[in-house]
Amino acid sequence: MKEITIKIDGKECKAKSGQTIVEAAKANGIYIPTLCHYDGLKPAGTCRICTVKVGGRNMAACTTPVGEGMVIESNTPELEEIRKAIVEMLFVEGNHMCPTCEKSGNCELQAMGYRYRMMVPRFPYLFPVRPINAKTPKIYIDGNRCIQCLRCARGVLAPDGKKIFGLVKRGGKAMISVDEELAAALTDEQAQKAMDMCPVGAILRKEAGFKVPIGSRKFDSAQIGSDIE
Repeated sequence: MKEITIKIDGKECKAKSGQTIVEAAKANGIYIPTLCHYDGLKPAGTCRICTVKVGGRNMAACTTPVGEGMVIESNTPELEEIRKAIVEMLFVEGNHMCPTCEKSGNCELQAMGYRYRMMVPRFPYLFPVRPINAKTPKIYIDGNRCIQCLRCARGVLAPDGKKIFGLVKRGGKAMISVDEELAAALTDEQAQKAMDMCPVGAILRKEAGFKVPIGSRKFDSAQIGSDIE
């Protein structure tokens, strides 16, 4: 890949053509927050928390490729306020009970809430009625916590490439569904992968709860993104 030069928040950075802004920033030790993005998966641009400005225009950093001489703004009060608003919307749009959630301390949405010092959301809680699917042998699917990032749909596949997870319905009624027949064939390793890939507590392994005690989890001692910044 050809090496190019870009600027992120005034810092001159080296990047490779074909990289996305998120990838180039990470390679240069600059953190751009993401929720739907996951290393190794095709970018989807669904959460928009990675929004940056390029040439004065808002763009998703996880899907926008870098170009020679590109000038990118990320750490600005305006963009940070947009990100905080998105985090608040994701909390009120679902039913996130952090104190009782098995993913607490390992949850990326919760960590974002702490990062942006979310206290009382500016938006009203919707309290949607969403199902919990516990029919498959190895995993639970809790629609109350799902943020529809589509990581599971993109990254957890059957051996023949068929999707185990997928989005059904539209608009405010959209939700992640699971093919129960394919999910019944998940191995322990695949079930753990699905749980780890989910940024929240929407996919949980059965009979494996709280293996890592609260206080020793990923975000209990370090802010999200601190491993890059």
